Amino acid sequence: MDSIHTDMLGRKLVLNKPVKKIVSLVPSVTEFLFDIGLEKEVVGVTKFCKYPDTVSDKMKVGGTKNVDIDKIDSLSPDLIIAHKEENEKSTIDELQKKYPVWVGEVKTIDDAFTMMNCLGLMTGKHEEVANLVKEIKGSISGFKSSTNLRACYLIWKKPFMTVGGDTFINAMMEKAGFENVFKDRNRYPITDLDEISALAPDIILLSSEPYFFKEKDKAEIEQLCSGQTVKLVNGEIFSWYGSRMRLASDYFKSLF
Repeated sequence: MDSIHTDMLGRKLVLNKPVKKIVSLVPSVTEFLFDIGLEKEVVGVTKFCKYPDTVSDKMKVGGTKNVDIDKIDSLSPDLIIAHKEENEKSTIDELQKKYPVWVGEVKTIDDAFTMMNCLGLMTGKHEEVANLVKEIKGSISGFKSSTNLRACYLIWKKPFMTVGGDTFINAMMEKAGFENVFKDRNRYPITDLDEISALAPDIILLSSEPYFFKEKDKAEIEQLCSGQTVKLVNGEIFSWYGSRMRLASDYFKSLF
């Protein structure tokens, strides 16, 4: 019997059989699928899907931006999971002609829970997802920040790019106790060190992804933005929506 589902863009998709073969084009979702017991069902992943270790056994279908459709065709998936922000619209449109494609859009912590619950329903893992969501909510609600530092969070260099107020990273910054100095902007604005200095954040956070800021970058920015604290942070904790959110509270505590 067909089952009808709605993705986070409001699009309907029909599953005409139980989901046995999944292709995940989203690294954080891949980890989540494994954690709710779908390791056997996941048959294809991107080259950026690195958790858990056993994901290395799965077929790599390209990157998040340059998906190899021929490889996906060879897998004949029952379901493809994509994300509006991480995957190219043209690729999603092409895949939708052949397969059910569920597209997520996660901007808030509640959006992350919606994503998890939707995928649990589609894959028959509702109970496992409910337990995971309960664990994450308990952990996050138990964390109370002792600070409210004004922060600039950088995700790219040359040009410098930061995050606006309508992003999941912004939501996680707030949960960690940071006030985003670019919260009045949208998505991922380009900036420079002069603008950042003018906004006078208490701290500049350098993410480990998508650009992997290193100690030499930290030293360079400290020199150019004299008097401002600069810290390297784990980008996965701030940007991976899914089961990795279980680690957020302990990580946030370690920051202070």
